[in-house]
Amino acid sequence: MKILFTGASGFLGANILNQLKSEYELVSTVGRDGSNDIVADLASQVPEIKEEYDIVLHAAGKAHMVPQTPEEEKAFYDVNLEGTKNLCKVLEKAGVPKSFIFISTVAVYGCDSGDLITEEHPLNGTTPYAKSKILAEEFLADWCKKNGVVLTILRPSLLAGVNPPGNLGDMIKGVKRGFYVNIGKGDVRKSILMAEDIANLIPLVKDRGGVYNICDTDQPTFGELSRLIASQLGKRSPISIPYWIAKSLALVGDVVGKRFPINSRRLDKLTQSLTFSNHKAVKELGWQPLKVIETLRVE
Repeated sequence: MKILFTGASGFLGANILNQLKSEYELVSTVGRDGSNDIVADLASQVPEIKEEYDIVLHAAGKAHMVPQTPEEEKAFYDVNLEGTKNLCKVLEKAGVPKSFIFISTVAVYGCDSGDLITEEHPLNGTTPYAKSKILAEEFLADWCKKNGVVLTILRPSLLAGVNPPGNLGDMIKGVKRGFYVNIGKGDVRKSILMAEDIANLIPLVKDRGGVYNICDTDQPTFGELSRLIASQLGKRSPISIPYWIAKSLALVGDVVGKRFPINSRRLDKLTQSLTFSNHKAVKELGWQPLKVIETLRVE
C-alpha cells in the first residue's frame, strides 16, 4: 500500500506520520515545509507528482483562526477548497487512487452547542473555515464519483495529541502558567479525539468509504481534562470560579479587545457543551476509539 499524505508537516503529521511509515510500504508527504517529500503550496499551485498511490490522506487545511479581513477569509477558500482541487488535478495526471480520505471537520454543522450531533445534521456552518470545508466535501463527492474513487470524509472533533492546537492547546498553556480556571463546576463537555485514531481508521475505511464523525465515546469534561493535564505537569488542580465572575470579566474583554484573555464569545464556548455522536463509525466500521483520559500525554 502506498499513501500520499498532505498536511503531514502540521499537527496531525507530527502525531501519526511515524505510525503510517511503520505500517505502509511507502508514505509520501506533500506540503510547503521543506521536510516534505513533495514541496508545494497546494493553495496556489498544482504539485508535481509522478507516483501513483493507493490511498490519499488529505489533511492539509487552514483552521484555528478568526479572519479579520477579506484577505484572511479568502485564505480559507484558497487552502481548503482550491488546494483540494489542485491536488485532484495532479492525481488525474499521475493516476487516481483507489481510496481518498478527506479530513474535514465537525465545524461544517455550524453548531455552538448540542448533544451527540450526528452526520444527519444539516451542514449549517457559516464561517469561512466551515464553508470552505463544505465546498471541498461537495467537490470531492463529485470528483470521486466521476473517477471511481472510494471517498471517505472524516469529521474529527477537537484533536488531542502532542502539542495540540486550538482550545486544548490553550488549556495546556494556561495550566502550565497557573492561569487556567474552570468556570462553575467544570462540567462542560466537548467531543475530543486522539490524533492517532485517524491513522487507526485508515484500514477500516479505505475500501468502504462514507462520512463519519470521529471522537472519543466518553466525551470528557473540561474539569476532567484540566485536572489530568495538571497532574501530568505536576501543577495544582485548576480552581473554579462562579459563572457571574467569568461573565463580568468577559464583558470587560468585549471592551478591551484582543489584549484581554476572555470575551463573551469565548465565554459561550467555554460554558456550553458541544458533543458529536461517533455511533455510526463504531457500528459500521467496528472502530474502538482511544479513550482520551487514558491516552493523552502532555509534554
